[in-house]
Amino acid sequence: MEKDFLQVIKTRRSCRKYRPEQIPDETLNAILEAGTYAPTGMGLQSPFIVAVQNGELKSQLERMNAAVRGVAGNPYYDAPTYILVFSSADCPFAVQDGSCVLENMMLAAHALGLGSCWINREREMFATDEGKRLMKEWGLPDGLIGIGAISVGYPAAEPAAPKPRKSDYIRILR
Repeated sequence: MEKDFLQVIKTRRSCRKYRPEQIPDETLNAILEAGTYAPTGMGLQSPFIVAVQNGELKSQLERMNAAVRGVAGNPYYDAPTYILVFSSADCPFAVQDGSCVLENMMLAAHALGLGSCWINREREMFATDEGKRLMKEWGLPDGLIGIGAISVGYPAAEPAAPKPRKSDYIRILR
């Protein structure tokens, strides 16, 4: 395994404060492509990826997510880009496949000098009538569930140091 890749894994942290400038299209496309190379059960490639940079849509997503969470404020931390992942509700690997897509994109974002943060509650958001309407407007097929999202952008601050790994994390059975 290449040391550089291990370093990407070890140094990626959740970013909760972003600079306002938008990421370049070339960088966004690289992150999205990384998501398409995530492993999927039986190679079905069941997930769908939606990148949102439109201000009105971002505001709508912020409101929907905050309502599910029961809070005020922006659950996407004012990032310039939100990337949402959906998968077929009928796919037995929906959550696992979508989670791999999200992780690939977070690692790619970090490797490209960007920050990201996993965002939850998309399953609840897109189970609503409003969420279903949005998916239809976006041209997504029927029968999808929200898996999760990431906020992506240039970090406004240095990430915190990693927490020490717990001592009993690993078991090797021989």
